[in-house]
Amino acid sequence: MSETRVPMSDNRPSDPAIRFVDRLAGSDTFKTLFQEGMALVEETASYLDTDGREESKDLSRAGSLAYATESMRLTTRLMQLASWLLLQRAVNEGEMTAEQAVQEKNKVRIDSVRSAEGQRGWEELPDRLKTLIEGSLNLQRRIVHLDKALSGDAESVEDSDNPIAKQLDALSSAFGAKS
Repeated sequence: MSETRVPMSDNRPSDPAIRFVDRLAGSDTFKTLFQEGMALVEETASYLDTDGREESKDLSRAGSLAYATESMRLTTRLMQLASWLLLQRAVNEGEMTAEQAVQEKNKVRIDSVRSAEGQRGWEELPDRLKTLIEGSLNLQRRIVHLDKALSGDAESVEDSDNPIAKQLDALSSAFGAKS
């Protein structure tokens, strides 16, 4: 029994690669991320305008300074993240092209605003503020990861977000082996 083989090149589609991240950006996963991000923005604004004001009145001078600094950083971080989410949603819904979004995204800094955990006065901050800061940093990590994947910077994503790879690299360096 003889088989007839058809050359692989004759059966290949013209564009066989389907990028997972392109599908992810328009998926329910993105919609959930968007909803979580916007809910965190609303929750933070509500807290800072109500309970946060009251809680900050009881802080020492160092605590008050830390509160003011961290609430400003938190607000700035969330505004940048919300801007990124809104840009991505506009692309997903066809309101702007990917090229337009890239131009606008250059104005958004999603990975530049950090927290000053461990700084003087940090320990005095209200637990609710610390929880909001932690939530915003988690959202930031997720968005930065997705942004790098969408922009095709997969190597950077792997390097920055993979603690196991970092440990393997450290072991390889220490023992002269290549992973």
